[in-house]
Amino acid sequence: MAILTDLVDAITTGRVEVIDLTAPLRSSTPVLVLPEQFNQTATFQLEELSRYDERGPAWYWNNFRTGEHTGTHLDAPNHWITGRDGDDVSRLPLTRLVAPAAVVDLSEQARADPDFLIEVDHIRAWEAEHGQLPDGCWLLLRTGWDARSHDQDEFLNADDTGPHTPGVSAECAKWLADEAPIVGLGVETVGTDAGAAHSFDPPFPCHAYLMGADKYGLTQLQNVAHLPATGAVVIAAPLPIVGGSGSPARVLALVERPPG
Repeated sequence: MAILTDLVDAITTGRVEVIDLTAPLRSSTPVLVLPEQFNQTATFQLEELSRYDERGPAWYWNNFRTGEHTGTHLDAPNHWITGRDGDDVSRLPLTRLVAPAAVVDLSEQARADPDFLIEVDHIRAWEAEHGQLPDGCWLLLRTGWDARSHDQDEFLNADDTGPHTPGVSAECAKWLADEAPIVGLGVETVGTDAGAAHSFDPPFPCHAYLMGADKYGLTQLQNVAHLPATGAVVIAAPLPIVGGSGSPARVLALVERPPG
């Protein structure tokens, strides 16, 4: 038990900081908007059941309604047709949900070009500086997009040609699925794919390739800027919805801080 005791002590004393990577869930939390012919996901809504009144004199509680893929959430393999025979969110191995983080900072490129696409060369350049991606890691892409999360229109950044948000090229998505030693991909945008990914070959390649390779997605992350390039540990905790294709998740990061 010494390891766990030391961990708790390190958190208590601040030598290990717990950073919340989760966007708060509220009615204004941005959601993905699909073309009109498709069903749309629900925004987050609370329905009050009682608040210390005649409906329940000593307690306050609510029902809530939302989509599996609202706010900070995890995509399970069965979310996409390529992973249709894969795990639902209730069957994900827990040991894969606690994993080291590799943070690639491409915020300057995304600030200059909202349609910026991450290529394999960007990750190779990161590896040249920080070492190879850790086995079984969460690859987190920092683009600075979380600064827009207060407003649906600014977050989706859509015009007549569709959304304009940074993401991953089709070639890089295939490499992440087939060759990179990652458990999943985490992003600050509304989904793991770029805004223009509907026009890629294949469409939505992060979903198509990663879900088909039994890898996961984490979306709408916040505070990734507070993480080091390496050394953090991510804890992703989705609800175990039986048959679910994903779930809103509380995503935490543990970061060791130098003494002083």
